[in-house]
Amino acid sequence: MPDHDDHCRSSLTRVAVLIPALNEAENLAELLPRLRTLEIGQIIICDNGSTDDTQRVTERAGATWAFEPKRGYGAACAAGLARLEDSIDIVAFLDADSVDDADLLPDLCSPIARGDADLVLGARLSELREPGSTTFLQRIANQLFPRLIRMGWGFGYRDLGPLRAIRRTSLDQMGMRDRAYGWTIEMQIRAVEMRLRILEIPVRHRARRAGRSKVSGNVRGTLRAARGITQTWLQLWWTKRERQIRRS
Repeated sequence: MPDHDDHCRSSLTRVAVLIPALNEAENLAELLPRLRTLEIGQIIICDNGSTDDTQRVTERAGATWAFEPKRGYGAACAAGLARLEDSIDIVAFLDADSVDDADLLPDLCSPIARGDADLVLGARLSELREPGSTTFLQRIANQLFPRLIRMGWGFGYRDLGPLRAIRRTSLDQMGMRDRAYGWTIEMQIRAVEMRLRILEIPVRHRARRAGRSKVSGNVRGTLRAARGITQTWLQLWWTKRERQIRRS
């Protein structure tokens, strides 16, 4: 009988991992070989207009390169989704900076593969965060936005982290529209509205080893991201009734 590790590994053969990236060639050169050892079905680098060697590193590793010059986290993710192979059943999202542990992907995807969940999120709990992995403003935002979701939709998320996996059919039904920083909160709100089976698992969060974050690397980037997330929350809250009527 196959053991748990074998089951986790086999569950990744129908998984696509989307990795939004902007000038992250150095980090990708270390991350992609590690992902290959997990025998993931498809690895897609969602290149958001990089000027470094991101394309060369991607193609050398045998991953799919999806180029989207229009800046925006959601825009990059949408470009990656357009390149999904037909065999993919689960879509996972992982940042290119290696602050989240790629080895946790089996833990995120297995509940979906088993039929126990539709959306699995990595929750970056404070006790699992490496010193220096998040700024003060990020920690404030990570507390604020889950509370806003609870206030508007009654569901108590613990985090709004980028490490996540979702059933492909559920993601297709969402019809994701945000093309900037609101992508993650839109997905989590729409999952509640669609009554998906949602699971959060604690994940380790490390400090960035190379390069500079486009969001947390400076106050302006952090505030721009917070504004985008807030605007998406407001838009979804304002139009919540319309979606309820369409579903009824």
